[in-house]
Amino acid sequence: MATGTDRERVSATRQEELLRLARARSRGAAERARPAPEAAAADAGPAPLSYAQRRMWLMDRLGQDSAQYSVPFATRVRGPLDIDALGGALSALVARHEVLRTRYRRQGDEPWQDITDPAPVPVPVVDVADDGRELLLAEARRPFDLAAGPVLRALVLRHGPRDHTVMLTLHHIAVDGESLDTLATELAALYAAARDGVAPSLPPAPQYAAFARREQAAGARLAAGLDHWTARLAGARPVPLPRPAGGTPGAEGSEARTTADPARREQRGRTHVAPLSSGVLEGLRAVGQRNRATLFTVGLAAAFAALHRATGEEDLVIGCASTHREGAAMRGLVGLCVNTLPIRVDVSGDPGFDVLLGRVRDASLEAQDRRDVPFDLIVERLGAAARGRDGAPLVGVTADVVREATALRLPGTEAEPVEVEPGSAKFDLSFLIEDTDSPKCLLQHGVNALDEASGAQLLTSFAQLLEAVADRPGTALSRLPGDRLPGDRLPGTQSRGTRLTGGHADAPTDQHPAERCLAGHPDVAEAAVLGLGGRPPLAYAVLRAIGGASPVQLRAYVRARLDAPSVPAAVMLLDALPRTADGGVDRARLPGASAEPPRNTAETEQGPRARAVLDAFADLLGGRPHEDDDFFMLGGHSLLAVQLAERLRGRLKLPMTGLDVMERRTPRALAALLDGREAERRAAAPAAAAAPRRGRAREGTVLVTGGTGGVGAFVLRELAARGRPVRALARPESAHQVTGDGVEVVEGDLSDLDSLRAAAEGVAGVIHAACTFTRPEVDIAAMRTLVDSWRAGTFVFVSSVDAYGQPTAAEVAEGGPSEGPLSAYGQAKLDCERMLLRAAGTEGRGGASAVRSPIVWGAHPRLRDQLRWGATGTLYQAALAGEPLVLPEPSPSGEHSWYGAPWVHAAALARALAVCVDEPVLGVANAVGGHVGWPELAAELARLLGGGSEIRYAPPAAADKDLHHRWRYRADRLAAPLRELPGEDWRTVLASMAGQG
Repeated sequence: MATGTDRERVSATRQEELLRLARARSRGAAERARPAPEAAAADAGPAPLSYAQRRMWLMDRLGQDSAQYSVPFATRVRGPLDIDALGGALSALVARHEVLRTRYRRQGDEPWQDITDPAPVPVPVVDVADDGRELLLAEARRPFDLAAGPVLRALVLRHGPRDHTVMLTLHHIAVDGESLDTLATELAALYAAARDGVAPSLPPAPQYAAFARREQAAGARLAAGLDHWTARLAGARPVPLPRPAGGTPGAEGSEARTTADPARREQRGRTHVAPLSSGVLEGLRAVGQRNRATLFTVGLAAAFAALHRATGEEDLVIGCASTHREGAAMRGLVGLCVNTLPIRVDVSGDPGFDVLLGRVRDASLEAQDRRDVPFDLIVERLGAAARGRDGAPLVGVTADVVREATALRLPGTEAEPVEVEPGSAKFDLSFLIEDTDSPKCLLQHGVNALDEASGAQLLTSFAQLLEAVADRPGTALSRLPGDRLPGDRLPGTQSRGTRLTGGHADAPTDQHPAERCLAGHPDVAEAAVLGLGGRPPLAYAVLRAIGGASPVQLRAYVRARLDAPSVPAAVMLLDALPRTADGGVDRARLPGASAEPPRNTAETEQGPRARAVLDAFADLLGGRPHEDDDFFMLGGHSLLAVQLAERLRGRLKLPMTGLDVMERRTPRALAALLDGREAERRAAAPAAAAAPRRGRAREGTVLVTGGTGGVGAFVLRELAARGRPVRALARPESAHQVTGDGVEVVEGDLSDLDSLRAAAEGVAGVIHAACTFTRPEVDIAAMRTLVDSWRAGTFVFVSSVDAYGQPTAAEVAEGGPSEGPLSAYGQAKLDCERMLLRAAGTEGRGGASAVRSPIVWGAHPRLRDQLRWGATGTLYQAALAGEPLVLPEPSPSGEHSWYGAPWVHAAALARALAVCVDEPVLGVANAVGGHVGWPELAAELARLLGGGSEIRYAPPAAADKDLHHRWRYRADRLAAPLRELPGEDWRTVLASMAGQG
């Protein structure tokens, strides 16, 4: 007999089935939720980007594809959550707002909006035992591909049957803060409609493309506003901050902020928080009411006061956000509609805070009257005047009042906002007041702008200042809380005892001052300077570890400590300084050393690359520059850097990026960089000349993607030894680096899907070894294209053991199930595997092998870098610096009795992949050569690098989280080709990678 619980379960099941039938009857709901078409003829053709979108696009083109511009929106949802209804609602939302399904393409030098057709939004669900914070952070940090889309991702963490976290991650190019409110409201309505099987009742949505067109069309009418801003900001300079050693400006809109490591181009941020009593907030409101000012204006005035007390400066500029949304027609518009207003205030004369508040109020109202002028147009008009001499942006400091975070309030559930902080900072410094039931003041800063102690000190001063002015608004600024921030030198001021000397006290006296100065930088292992007959010198540096200071940061470091004649035109990073037979620096072999001093007919004496650089500067910037003129001082900016790089890349057929332009900055430094790359190409020319051009594939040809990578190089070598014809896919700028006799080289890239289709045409097998590592959307799209183009033979995919996730058991069976949470990289590998294995054996295709690889080691420059990444990188860099090697302490027994890493020699992996071409495993196989424990690896690194590091143990929670790897992987299916050959043991390969073998 059925119990009451049974009857409830049957009833619930029946109700769920009825709802599914109702949804099926109303499948047109999403179609009806789509926006009404824009009928204006002016809207025909590709839509341009708005000015704010253009900034986001430029950061992406320059390589700034980081979490800095991700907008995570997460909510803890307690109660019954219908995942199908959520997916349907998200799909209807994306269909409704074109900006959520827009890709960003280029036509010549200009970007445009490519609005795609509506498509279902996938909603992956991951079961987690905890709050899933690490998984949320990983999702927030996963970069976007603006050219391929999408710009919205969904993720659901299931904590229990009635407990979930729903997270949407959007790119800032598609949304702003007000957009999130609209999305949350509409998503709740669409969810209710999808759950109940009815059509949604929402008014037609305004479209962002129409707004962008109107903004661009209004450009001619902004002349008066631009003239105002140009006059208003004349002579203004960035706020000087006491940057840490090696720090350099870093904020949204700063064309100079980059680092050497592409994976770390965003500025890492720190946030300090202090509570405020409700009485303080009410007091600040009362001060505002008495002075005809809002709470925001009072907070902005407090930021000016705190900044004045911290720096001593009297002419200050702070940025604040404004909106372009005006009138009923723009109500409900989703998109990036914010604008930055540079508020300039004179705080001289030691006024009372109430007097300063009046000045700030008047400056803010004046700025609001001209808020229609996009900030990017102001920066372009100001040119070099928009930056400090060290490249700092004019607006590096901002202020705002923020309210309670938006939550996704779905019908029938309870919602709680979840803060997901990716740990990056858009600006050097931000003063924030949180206006909620539990008020706070916050200070966020980039780690390149302030150190931890200075940030904490400034927050304390800001909080105390707010309390003081809430009670005594007439207090003079000099009597308000706050002290000057400590620092070796504020930019723009004389350094105490460091100018002209720099470097180490025991350095040779005949060293160039810049060489001594660079040698004193904590990230620099070696430095050299090349003098060039009265011209600014060129400097070269070898870093102690990957991810250290960038060329821009190093030049700023020198510039802050030396007089102008000693400052190098550029700093170039080298893997090692060239040496003479006696061990000295061989300056004749440094890049740019062949350049002769200029004569009266300088241009006729310059080489072709130097002339090409000068021509490109002249074409884009107007007027022929001197070879040591600074790109930014000539009026260059982000878009021009991208255009200059692409022009040089097209003319010279050499690698060149916008970041190269922004780091080198002068024609001579860029020419030296290009000379070095041309030398590399010529050195590889004999092998490239022997490679056949692509034509009809020879019988039995195997396509290898990633031909210039570390794994690809070993695979090409192995296939050549087996007599297999090979077609190697390589990026155009590095195709000359492909090695191997008779290898057919085709140019292409994972993001160029047409090139993938062409490369796969007619081949008898595929080894897909290429991977972006950081852009899963690109990897998945590339795999889909290759699988669709695969028509015969076998397919071998180099996957990763990360696809296993975090299994419960420490011993992982080959091909066993994946267990969450998975990293974004691991999830992408798993998705690619599934796509491949589903297609295998269909439509004439052969068998497939998904070969899961761990860390790959081998004597190759690309593989050598892997030693410096992730968990091994943590140990490597500590051993290199002679610091203690802190390892997680294993438990005497149980599942955490061992910590370490799986690894495979690149040659062994290549043998396994070649075997799979002829004998596919028809599923998943592991290519693990062995496992090495952290204690053994740490001891060997300490010995090889000679830093004398001590090995210490700490509770796992106190050790670096990257060292928490405890899994060992079985590798039975490919055991024979993976068998270790002489010279392939881990100690030998480690020595070769560390430069000792």
